[in-house]
Amino acid sequence: MATLRVMAQTLAIFYGFGGVAGLLVTAGAGPGPHRPVLLGLALSALAGAAVVARWGARWPRPAFDVVVGSATVLVSVGILVSPDPATALAAAALITFVVVDAHLFFSGRRAWLQLAFAVGAVTAALQASGEVPPATALALDAVLVGLGVVIRRLVIRASGASRDPLTGLRNRRGFDEALDELLSEAARTREPLSAALLDVDHFKQVNDTYGHEAGDRVLRRVADVWRAELPAGSVLARHGGDEFSLLLPGMRGVDALAVVRRICALHPDVPLSCGVTQHAPGDSASQLMRGADRALYDAKLLGRGRTELFDGPAGRPTGVRPRG
Repeated sequence: MATLRVMAQTLAIFYGFGGVAGLLVTAGAGPGPHRPVLLGLALSALAGAAVVARWGARWPRPAFDVVVGSATVLVSVGILVSPDPATALAAAALITFVVVDAHLFFSGRRAWLQLAFAVGAVTAALQASGEVPPATALALDAVLVGLGVVIRRLVIRASGASRDPLTGLRNRRGFDEALDELLSEAARTREPLSAALLDVDHFKQVNDTYGHEAGDRVLRRVADVWRAELPAGSVLARHGGDEFSLLLPGMRGVDALAVVRRICALHPDVPLSCGVTQHAPGDSASQLMRGADRALYDAKLLGRGRTELFDGPAGRPTGVRPRG
């Protein structure tokens, strides 16, 4: 999933171009009582673009559902006040921005709900206007649904670049995207954020003794256990090789330590060394992960198969970590 900053920027662009298109529709509609309403809708879209561009990156995710749904309402009102079929269809065409935005940045269910709302609202508005034939409205619906299907397939294909094919978890790229987003969220809400690095002990020995297929089974088992036991909102990734990374938003370091130790105990046949740290206000992503790396180094230094919490200053230099 994209970061809030990218979501806000894209939504602001769509609102901005929607506002410009609304001004052009208003200019082409000619004089009449509908003109001030169309102008007001266009200016509202431009104002919305400015607001989203300025503050959207700080909003929680559910706020974007409201903003995208509001765009559908603006388009539907524009259709209802249009003076002729041509203007109504021009206004209806703006709903493509909603379809694209919803399928780019929302999960499958939320995206299809937004599409259903958009198609239903636009179709109802076109029919209520009484001047657009039902077949024409249905043709527009077919275009919108087809657009949604194509964009969804492209998004799913692109998301594979952020997934580890072996475990189905995020890969390093996906983890970095989530980390940037959660750091922005923590700065906005001042909620705690903890991170952890997890290493399978003696993993090289497993591969050398039993083969890489056995090593793959170990990695999948770790992924399955942790995915099932982690609290909602957690981000688990395969950071590379036998190393996993974890983000626990809303959780202090000591609480994250307890969670990690509890889950480690659920699969004693796969011993892990783990390092946990808590984000300090103002620390960067690299400083946060250096703290987790230092804690992981300490866990290995103290004998492996244990979890340690780093509570010193983030960014302190680390030594050379022994590998499993």
